[in-house]
Amino acid sequence: MCLVLTVVELLRQLMERQALRRMDELSDDQVEALGSALTRLAAAMEELRERHGIAASELNLDLSPLGQCSTDAQCSRRTV
Repeated sequence: MCLVLTVVELLRQLMERQALRRMDELSDDQVEALGSALTRLAAAMEELRERHGIAASELNLDLSPLGQCSTDAQCSRRTV
């Protein structure tokens, strides 16, 4: 379950970043709806983590040459 939630969290973060890039192209109503949807999605992820006893820090992907991508929305790059 941890791997599934990790992948879902990664996709959630990618969707959020893409939405932030495109906010200038959206109407006020669309921005409001998008914000609400992203908030509900984040809350659902938190509920799933709690239900399965998984801490946010456990949802990390080791992307080897790229470093670790964690759920705190930061990916650290390793220097090669």
